[in-house]
Amino acid sequence: MTELKNTERELYLFRMRLFFIGVFAVVCFSLLMSRFVWLQIIKHKVYALQADENRISVVPIVPNRGLILDRNGVVLARNFSAYTLEITPSKIKMDLDVLIDELSALVDIQPKHRKRFRKLLEESKSFESFPIRSKLTDEEVARFTAQRFRFPGVDIQARLFRQYPLGEVASHVIGYIGRISQKDAEIIDETEDASNYKGTDYIGKEGLEKSYEKILHGTTGFEEVEVSAGGRAVRRLSRNAPNSGKNLLLSVDIELQKIVEEAFGERRGAMVAIEPATGDVLAFVSKPTYDPNLFVEGIDQQSWNELNTSEDRPLLNRPLTGAYPPGSTYKPYMALAALELGKRTPSQSIVDQGFYMFGGHRFNDDKPGGHGVIDMYRSIVLSCDPYYYALANDLTVDVMHDFMKPFGFGQITGIDLEHERKGVLPSTAWKRSVYKKAAQQKWYAGETISLGIGQGYNTFTPLQLAHAMATLANNGIVMKPHLVKMTEDPQSRQRTLIVAKESARIPLKQENIDFIKNAMVGVTTVAGGTGYATFHDAPYIAGGKTGTAQVVALKTGEKYDAKKTAERQRDHSLFIAFAPADKPRIALAIVVENGGFGSAAAAPIVRKALDYYLLGKRPTDKDKTPAEKSDILAVRAESEARADAESEGGPKPGGVTPGNKD
Repeated sequence: MTELKNTERELYLFRMRLFFIGVFAVVCFSLLMSRFVWLQIIKHKVYALQADENRISVVPIVPNRGLILDRNGVVLARNFSAYTLEITPSKIKMDLDVLIDELSALVDIQPKHRKRFRKLLEESKSFESFPIRSKLTDEEVARFTAQRFRFPGVDIQARLFRQYPLGEVASHVIGYIGRISQKDAEIIDETEDASNYKGTDYIGKEGLEKSYEKILHGTTGFEEVEVSAGGRAVRRLSRNAPNSGKNLLLSVDIELQKIVEEAFGERRGAMVAIEPATGDVLAFVSKPTYDPNLFVEGIDQQSWNELNTSEDRPLLNRPLTGAYPPGSTYKPYMALAALELGKRTPSQSIVDQGFYMFGGHRFNDDKPGGHGVIDMYRSIVLSCDPYYYALANDLTVDVMHDFMKPFGFGQITGIDLEHERKGVLPSTAWKRSVYKKAAQQKWYAGETISLGIGQGYNTFTPLQLAHAMATLANNGIVMKPHLVKMTEDPQSRQRTLIVAKESARIPLKQENIDFIKNAMVGVTTVAGGTGYATFHDAPYIAGGKTGTAQVVALKTGEKYDAKKTAERQRDHSLFIAFAPADKPRIALAIVVENGGFGSAAAAPIVRKALDYYLLGKRPTDKDKTPAEKSDILAVRAESEARADAESEGGPKPGGVTPGNKD
């Protein structure tokens, strides 16, 4: 039987299917076209930018840090390039300890390196890379490069490192840099310089490295590089070069600094030397010192414990923060106050019987039996205590305070280092502000007596003593002390003076200043003067004043005996000086902790400093060790290598034979 087909119906169904398929195709094509228009036209800029961001990486270029040089061009802080093995934790897929173990087969990684790396990870919340080993050898670089494919997230970077070629010399002046801590990063983020520290790992921590951080750091640059899917740089697209930090040219004479530091030996103390006419700090010595190179990459625990727990406190910046009684170095200023205020005349005399009585208390002289008849000149030359006990009582504490303040005693000098200590220049107002109980706030007349010889509440920094000496030598013209004399652009070599101008003038009568200076010259030139034994054979004329400051108060009737006193409880040795006497080129102050009489410990060091600075005398080569000779030759060679540095030339060597005691 033949089956009949409904041709018209089948044709209708076919056409309907074809229609729906066509509609579906049109709808799909319309959706694709609309998406294409959306992506390629409407959102073109957005996605093109995202594509570039995936393809292009903006890399900060850290600027070269400025150099630090002394007044003669000797390099005190410099940079050198070295390779560093770095790990980016966010890109590591294996266990970190396992990774480091495998890296140890290629590169020498010590336990201290692991510990420092872990500390960096803990202190930072960023996803940047961290060094596991610095200053790789060429052999280590080659071994790792051959196996790099095994360690995604680990790479070798060329970095600039800071170095202090003279080691411990002038460490408290230069300071040091260190890695930016989390606390440092938070402070930087709150400043306008946050963008300028992108990619920077180090920042000044102490000394001039810290106080001149902005000048030394420079301006960060950047470059755009095309990267592959694996994050490897393919080619550079553009570059904005960084501007190197400016160099600091100091006022410090590093040879003078070295001579004084060597003269101190193992003793503790401080010395500051200043050019009176300019305020240039010629030497800024704090003993003992430390090696700033230890801090650059993070100091190890053992070295830190040795420095931090040492009884000698090598990290203490003594000229800046050490507070000492001035002892008899205060007497020239007391005498000047008496002249200016009309309390004494130069010829007015007293009879020194070896003590001064006040309120039933006996204030002894250092010479049993006294000095006999003493006028103002002899009171300075022979350092007569009773003369100044009586003078202090006549002046009163507040009058002394007001006269001494302009010289900088107990005041911030404003030197270009941070954390300067103020010290104490006592007054009745000061005592009321310091003590809480009413009985303690009252000023007693007996407390004034010891102020006249630089004892009692008087405590000043060696920097303040040197600043006051420079002001007196400069006839009352106050120049703010400074360590940096000028900055230098490393490209153009253009130098900019940053020396402060005259700060103030103390209204003093020139005849009074001349009298005090002449008396201080008598200290070093008149037989019996407290500095005569040290300076009587000097080929120049210097003015000076010895000082001895008590560390521990004696009980009533007790006599001081250095031999029976513990070393750290013995008196401090002090000396202030200026030279040449007619036109001072240098003024200084020195404190030798627990050194005894000023003429015994402090004055001989001052003699060596003045002999070098005024005459060019220094220890002869035969007195130096091979290591010291090598160090000097290296410093001279590095200085002469700088094309723009001044020729060092240098004075001829010579010997020094200082006196021994008062």
